[in-house]
Amino acid sequence: MPAFTAGATPVLDVADPSFSITSAAVHAAREQSWYATTPYGIAVLRYDEMSRLLKHPKLRQGSVAWPAHNGVTSGPFARWWASWILNKEGAEHHRLRRLMNPAFSPKLIGGLVPRFQALATELIDGYAKKDECEFVKEFAEPYAARVIAIMLGLPEEEWPIIARESTTIGLAMGVTLREDLPKIEGALARLYDYCDELIADRRANPSGDFVTALVNASRVEDGRLNDDELRDGMVLLIFGGFDTTRNQLALAMQTFSQNLDQWALLADRPDLGGKAVEEVMRVNPTVRWVTREALEDFTFEGLDLAAGTTVHLYSESAGTDPRVFPAGFDITADRKPHYGFGGGAHHCLGHFVARSDMSEALPLLARRMRDIRLLPGSEWLPDSGNTGPVTLPIGFTPAP
Repeated sequence: MPAFTAGATPVLDVADPSFSITSAAVHAAREQSWYATTPYGIAVLRYDEMSRLLKHPKLRQGSVAWPAHNGVTSGPFARWWASWILNKEGAEHHRLRRLMNPAFSPKLIGGLVPRFQALATELIDGYAKKDECEFVKEFAEPYAARVIAIMLGLPEEEWPIIARESTTIGLAMGVTLREDLPKIEGALARLYDYCDELIADRRANPSGDFVTALVNASRVEDGRLNDDELRDGMVLLIFGGFDTTRNQLALAMQTFSQNLDQWALLADRPDLGGKAVEEVMRVNPTVRWVTREALEDFTFEGLDLAAGTTVHLYSESAGTDPRVFPAGFDITADRKPHYGFGGGAHHCLGHFVARSDMSEALPLLARRMRDIRLLPGSEWLPDSGNTGPVTLPIGFTPAP
């Protein structure tokens, strides 16, 4: 676990398997200093400093070198990773973002809300007569995957393919990337095939949907997306949209199980669904840290940062910083923005989709599953980077 000495800069041993980014020890380090040192660079612990560093012109997105750090410098996965809009900077980043933004318009996504509501109701109906469920398997995973299918115009019964391939690609976020590379690249190839079929169909049969909006941004002759950028972006959206929504919904259940008064309030006030999402992501985000890298030497708040230094910005620590947020969990409160979707130029492109589908699901879950409680047998990803439960048994009182 983290260790530090009074009067010195805190040191967090994030390489320790027992390390927890949301631990009391990390919060104690936050009270000592705005940053800590780690084996991977520095960790930013407070809200104000995180807010400023997310927008700092001398920092770039820090995850671009992850494959190379693991000895993966070529091949399909390395090329796809380098293509991510997340890993682009400057004019190239702005070009890709500008072209892809229309597919994520509130009007287009808002038209899918009735589908999200019907999907959530169907899944809850599948287990609601019992007094318990395995939440990841019975709700979070199929909901996240089927939302992707709805957006892409795929048959919803194919959701296990989306879930399986996205989960396999998610192995790339772990330290076993190199050993898992054949499986990862196999899943990547299958998702490419999926996307190629979708692109060909929408070019032949355009409609007013999400994929058509992306295809319409892909006329390379006038500076738009080329074919590789289009398919690379679509695969990223499938993977990213599934993984984060699944994890964040399950983390919401964990948080509300500790705040049953707020769960009951949400059941009575479905209009608070949007604020519930924001409050959960403030205190229990699946994206535990955002990574940046120093482009050149500079000094920030008295700390000299050398070019190449990795800067991890701890979103949960910033979101619960007592200098900014009073203690407690309150879905009616007005708060400063959280950083569960990152921030600055690299703010999550799909944030409106995630906000929409989760804000519809949570009130329906609260209305149908009263007095939720976590049961024994849960399994969890490590509490660092991106996290969430692998399995989450939940007990509840069924409601009509």
